[in-house]
Amino acid sequence: MDFFNSALGKNITFVRPAYFIISGFIGIPYIKYIYVLLFFVFIVSVLGNTVVMAVIYLDHNLRTPKYVAVFNLAFVDLCGSSALVPKLLDIFLLNHPYIPYNDCLAFLFFCYTCLSMQSFNLVALSYDRLIAIIFPLHYQVKVTHRFMLLLIASFWVFVIIVVLIAVGLLTRLSFCTSVVINSYFCDHGQIYRLACNDTTPNSVIVVLLPLLILWLPLTFILFSYSYIGYALSKVATVQERVKAFKTCTAHLSLVTIYFLPIIITFTMSSKIDPNARIINLALTSVFPPMLNPIIYVLQTREIKESVKKILKIRKKIQNYSEEMNPKVTICISILGFVFRTLCTLK
Repeated sequence: MDFFNSALGKNITFVRPAYFIISGFIGIPYIKYIYVLLFFVFIVSVLGNTVVMAVIYLDHNLRTPKYVAVFNLAFVDLCGSSALVPKLLDIFLLNHPYIPYNDCLAFLFFCYTCLSMQSFNLVALSYDRLIAIIFPLHYQVKVTHRFMLLLIASFWVFVIIVVLIAVGLLTRLSFCTSVVINSYFCDHGQIYRLACNDTTPNSVIVVLLPLLILWLPLTFILFSYSYIGYALSKVATVQERVKAFKTCTAHLSLVTIYFLPIIITFTMSSKIDPNARIINLALTSVFPPMLNPIIYVLQTREIKESVKKILKIRKKIQNYSEEMNPKVTICISILGFVFRTLCTLK
């Protein structure tokens, strides 16, 4: 980060605190019930996303470009939940609000990276649906494994660079008075506002970040589905339109779950109580990773058939359990249990 800490070649000393204090949930009544909810959401998220990744990995019929993006979405959801929720519970439930300076920046980096990648994964899935419906005969040529892997890799590189710039700009700030972050994690906007020196570059990145990781992906997704709707209205019958849009229901559900709460929170931030806003943002960060695998298990025919196939294999294995490796039997038993659990959450 030395690049960010040089100002026109001049040596400048920055005042960095030994730690920050995260106080977002302090003073909120009945907050322990939210901790229990967050813990439950975290467990379901980890189990659900692990099952989705395992099913895609085990079933060769799901080794398609679309499910490369779905696998990456589940991976990002798993990483995002694992980065945020355990630390959040440690801070507030176990009463460890003090977080070292470098740890806070690392916490910020992982949370922002995973949150940003969720929106870009939805862009990849939106592009997949656009080509599949508008250019079905060219789908195998336009959307290949190589293309999807390169697209997702480019999203990862872009997001990491943008978030690194945001984190790097924080290292050039001096903190002279308060070190209390009024949020549920090391929030970039809350941190830079505590600084006592020039925060102009940080103010610029605060404007650019939502444009790049929220509004730009959402604009592409809305354009994709607008074009799909327009094209289908010109050439397809009502039954064909319904059939085509049924293939998009899972993806549209994910888009709604991810974007709608964030947009409502930010557009009505001035009218929402600060504590309510913090709780809403916290739940918005943890609920999509829990709901995404449930939606894909329950609404995607290929994954449901794949899971049923695995459960049939499990029954056969039980008949020969004495001859099989116990680890294999345990693994498939866990997959069956989690799938039944996800179905009960519908």
